[in-house]
Amino acid sequence: MTDSHDAPVALITGGGSGIGAAVARRLLDAGHRVAVTGRGEARLRGFAEELGDPDGLLTFVGNAADYDDVRSAVDRTLKEFGRLDTVVANAGVATHDSVAEGDPTGWTEMVLTNVLGPALLIRASIDALKETRGRIVLVGSVAGFVPTPGNIYGATKFAVTGLAENARREVTEFGVGVTLIAPGRVETPFWDSYGSLPPGHLLTADQIADSIVWAVGQPVGVDVNTVVVRPIGQPN
Repeated sequence: MTDSHDAPVALITGGGSGIGAAVARRLLDAGHRVAVTGRGEARLRGFAEELGDPDGLLTFVGNAADYDDVRSAVDRTLKEFGRLDTVVANAGVATHDSVAEGDPTGWTEMVLTNVLGPALLIRASIDALKETRGRIVLVGSVAGFVPTPGNIYGATKFAVTGLAENARREVTEFGVGVTLIAPGRVETPFWDSYGSLPPGHLLTADQIADSIVWAVGQPVGVDVNTVVVRPIGQPN
């Protein structure tokens, strides 16, 4: 059995709920040590308490679009756990409106969180990931492949799709893998601001977490780059 001091370490942004929390649970169950970030202290505290405050879990309050916060989370994870093998850029927000009819006041936060956030996480973690020949996982979206009329959220996820390949082409020479996981419709708190869940069958956060953990668990030397996961019945 792996000694706890040698167990792999993952850092997940937006890890207090939804897909991020599901990934954290899966990795903890698999023997990883996990750090999660989020903007809500109460949510993070509740998540840790729900899991029984395990020794292998760290929680950090912070904004995924603020470089000081992101760098602090990476540094504190390294200080506590001594290494970093995986980062998961999961934090994301959506305004659920359109470029022609929407309210621009929410767009800045969405663009910064969804596009700048993953780039900041890569920048802050890449030196540590070079040491472990680790992996970067970016949580994108089907909306980053299939245009929807007026969908600015989709435009941010198109940017994540591009960032994943741009990053891969730079960091692959360092032995670091890059995986883009692009979910279709998933039943998570993402839809809270929408007012209701979308119609049709939805994936669960656990099902997306399975794909992420599968990518993280690939053998040394294997780089799975793009995984699009839709529920059966989603046409777009």
